[in-house]
Amino acid sequence: MLSIAFRLLKLSFNKVMNAEIILGVIFLLQSHEVPAWELSGYAGMESLGFFHEGIDNQQHNHYLSGVVQPQLVHEWDNGRQSFAFVPFYRLSQYDNRRTHFDIRELTWLKAADTWELRVGFRKVFWGVTESQHLVDIVNQSDLVENIDGEDKLGQPMVNLALIRDWGTLDLFVLPGFRERTFSGPQGRFRFNPALDVHDSLYEKKGAERQMAYAVRWSKAIGDWDWGLSQFYGTNRDPSFLPTLDQSGKLHLTPYYESIFQTGLDVQVTKGSWLWKLESIVRSGQGKTYYAGTGGVEYTFYGILETSVDVGLIAEYMYDSRGQRTIHTLNQPNQLVILQDDFLAAVRLGFNDEQSTEILAGITFDRTTGEKIYNLEASRRLGENFKIELEVRLYNNAYFNNPAYFLQKDDSIRTELSYYF
Repeated sequence: MLSIAFRLLKLSFNKVMNAEIILGVIFLLQSHEVPAWELSGYAGMESLGFFHEGIDNQQHNHYLSGVVQPQLVHEWDNGRQSFAFVPFYRLSQYDNRRTHFDIRELTWLKAADTWELRVGFRKVFWGVTESQHLVDIVNQSDLVENIDGEDKLGQPMVNLALIRDWGTLDLFVLPGFRERTFSGPQGRFRFNPALDVHDSLYEKKGAERQMAYAVRWSKAIGDWDWGLSQFYGTNRDPSFLPTLDQSGKLHLTPYYESIFQTGLDVQVTKGSWLWKLESIVRSGQGKTYYAGTGGVEYTFYGILETSVDVGLIAEYMYDSRGQRTIHTLNQPNQLVILQDDFLAAVRLGFNDEQSTEILAGITFDRTTGEKIYNLEASRRLGENFKIELEVRLYNNAYFNNPAYFLQKDDSIRTELSYYF
């Protein structure tokens, strides 16, 4: 498995840099000839299957892929400085857009008592809710990895964190915009009509289009964890411009506006209860709108005198734009799916040596009756292997519903990974 992983990594680097040099360094570090460096990571094989024929005859019912993500870390100066390199590569059957390389992290960190400075490619996560992360806007979503938007592309940045008694203030300069990834003509979870991703449009031009800025204050006050953020720059979540080609066929082009977004995330911990809230106000993407997700999670610990914990989750998602779909030619249109929806889910943590976990839930639209069923499970196998299962089912999406393009994409995904 490890040899396959490094072969995949070599293929990815051949596209962007001198693979022989990089791989030689990695193999040298793996042999522990340079003890100051630490190498870890994983390599895996994924099976992605679909229960129905696709809406396009180019699509397939089953896809195999391989993935590798090594992590190279070096610390010095008594741990006050560090370097981390996390490349990522997936080689996918059929879908050439899902075959992709990314630098998830390539970061230098300098830490002091009252500040930290990070420079390079990084992934930054903001948010507390389960169903969606409205405030999480620094990194671009890697949608070819997973339709849930949890996977992110590495973002170039300079991040200065000021650590004070009144909280932590993170200042971000974000040069280099990353376009959202979408499935190719033979891939699933694909927009219909098709996307012209190579002709993406922007509201801003030149350097202004490439730059973004963000600031976030965070602090724990008793049982309350607070986060308040502000973002300005090119939106990570594009609108779509519908146009007709010369044959009269409809196509969609991603359109990236420049936006202001103010975000608030709060989590309150009271014994077995977790109360969560994320909310945003965004301007620049059409009319100013606001959206929020709030809910609660209650955990029963050690049920029936076992080591199993059961968490019950309930959340509500609201978006003031209402349900949106593609409807106006030659004008930017926004897709809004979660605008008046509830999530009900259960989380099982077995607390065993194999770290077995299960999360199952249903998201349903209060007005249309549309439902999305989701099951996620994972378990360690031995010391180095891990198996993951994911099942997603879509139900009751009518023709004009923004989730209608997923109607044939009920799927089951399994991935076996080796951690080194």
